[in-house]
Amino acid sequence: MRNTFMNAVMGQCGKRKDIFIISGDAGLGVFDEFQKKRPQQFLNLGVAEQNMAGFAAGMALSGYKVYVYNIIPFVLYRCYEQVRNDICYQRLPVTLVGIGSGVSYAPQGMTHYAIEDIGLAHTLPNLTVFSPVDPVETAAAAEYSLRASGPVYVRLAKKGEPSLHQRRVPDIRQPQILREGREVALICHGSIGVEAVKARDMLEKQGIVPQVISMPMVQPLLAGELFAVCKPYKHVFSIEEHYAGCGLGSAIAKEYAQRHPAWKLHVLGIADTFVHEIKDTAGMRDHFGISARKIAERVLAELRKE
Repeated sequence: MRNTFMNAVMGQCGKRKDIFIISGDAGLGVFDEFQKKRPQQFLNLGVAEQNMAGFAAGMALSGYKVYVYNIIPFVLYRCYEQVRNDICYQRLPVTLVGIGSGVSYAPQGMTHYAIEDIGLAHTLPNLTVFSPVDPVETAAAAEYSLRASGPVYVRLAKKGEPSLHQRRVPDIRQPQILREGREVALICHGSIGVEAVKARDMLEKQGIVPQVISMPMVQPLLAGELFAVCKPYKHVFSIEEHYAGCGLGSAIAKEYAQRHPAWKLHVLGIADTFVHEIKDTAGMRDHFGISARKIAERVLAELRKE
């Protein structure tokens, strides 16, 4: 997904001289050719993340459309103050491209995981946040960012994620139906979407056919549109590779408490604790109950309670 996003942006640089890309000593393979062809539109500012965010704000104030590329802990965590004060407070046209959503970087440990970034983003007014499930949604998020006049944060996994959509996404802000279904809805965002689709396939063999819904724009949450899509279902499961207490599931739960829909909400995610386990990404997902197998088991368990 990272290549899909940056290729879309770099592909516009010949037409738009206002685009400027900043790397924090990351993605060097992604930018090898680009920095040779367009050195006037690229800078690697090295391991200096706070300076990187402040520099991006200065470029935006000078009339540039700025993209900041780094792994998520270095594009949002370490430079939170600069993102807050320099970029979001001033509503500047800076897009933060964060790589390694969820536990994509397993087993490299807690320092590399991005399982609370949406929670941080919730504290930043003016910041639009996308968490695409696949390259198709990623391309749509790139198109949106190129048009956006304010701050955007796009959280992506690493690379090699499969396409779950069958066609182009016309409006990346809206809920996206990945698979049709009945009675049960599975809402997801980010690369965990592949597990939700696999869980649906497992459940279909047992006569249960969930609808799989992607919610790529997690901030601001279009709750009215999402709840309208969920209206026909009895059970709605929010599934994310993120802390359950401060991600999409918690945002849905807040709206749920105010709207009182007829369906029952179940929030699946990572427990709000530091991660000490050492496993690969698949192992971590299974450990936290968000692998396809564990999702299917949870759905069956809830339906058996009826």
